[in-house]
Amino acid sequence: MNKKTARILATGAYLPDKVLTNKDLENMVDTSDDWITTRTGIKERRIAAEDQSTSDMGVIAAERAIKKSGLDKTNIDAIIVATITPDMFFPSTACFIQRKLGLTHIPCFDISAACTGYIFSLVTAAQFLKTGAFKNILVVAAEKMSAITDWEDRATCVLFGDGAGAAVVSEEKGSMEIGQFFLGSDGRCTDILNIPAGGSFCPASEETVKKRLHFTKMTGQDVFKHAVRYMTESAENVLKKSGLKIEDIDCLLPHQANIRIITAVAKRLGIPEEKVYLNVHECGNMSAASSSVGLDGILSQQKDVKRILMVAFGAGLTYGALLLQKLGEKNG
Repeated sequence: MNKKTARILATGAYLPDKVLTNKDLENMVDTSDDWITTRTGIKERRIAAEDQSTSDMGVIAAERAIKKSGLDKTNIDAIIVATITPDMFFPSTACFIQRKLGLTHIPCFDISAACTGYIFSLVTAAQFLKTGAFKNILVVAAEKMSAITDWEDRATCVLFGDGAGAAVVSEEKGSMEIGQFFLGSDGRCTDILNIPAGGSFCPASEETVKKRLHFTKMTGQDVFKHAVRYMTESAENVLKKSGLKIEDIDCLLPHQANIRIITAVAKRLGIPEEKVYLNVHECGNMSAASSSVGLDGILSQQKDVKRILMVAFGAGLTYGALLLQKLGEKNG
């Protein structure tokens, strides 16, 4: 009996048309292009239209991935969506994407793992495929971060952007295999990056709205410290499991939080900057969508890449790493 695999068959991405530059932000809050660029590496970010939902962006990315896969959409057996900006608390954003794709009856659900959501979702899809439960799974990571951004808070509003990416993951087709992974969480740090109000712990009220508690809150120094540590350890864990050294990796795809975190992680891992994928300067932090848009960029632009090491960190805390490797490549 042949061992079942999980492979990336095709990817797709979508970025909104509206570009919000650092110069634009200078007219909105007390900040400057130099301050933002120096601390984050971000020059601009994409912002969804007011009437554009997370599922609207996700379905465009999904349609592009399905088209490139060569599959008929009726061959999709399940949909997994990574998001922290769902269309609604319920139903799941995956259900909205299912409906907009014109699919019925297949299982679909959301995964909420913040910026690590795409890695969590790809790993989840791979387990379904390797057990033989499904043959083709659509994985989408989509975020409308502008909807939960406080545009009066200069510490956070400069960071985030909107976008979506998708992948068709297949048991039988595709040359890029989903390999070793590492996932982790640290619930002791739920207070350093969150949206305080709106859930059962702190339901929405006139007071929570007045206090602007329905927007993203972040303790920047703590986030930086934990992000560098957990992303480095996650990547090292996957390299060890795979019997690989950092020199064996063709491209490191880190979560695009900010350039200082990315640079610190790359330095600790000992990977040269030319092997580190970057789009943070033009997209900002798109939470889970950062990794999905980045993966589409790598696979679209770097045809000869053989090994990609994805690594991410997000609220929760959540963190993880995932090796993607072309079939036929040997480890060690």
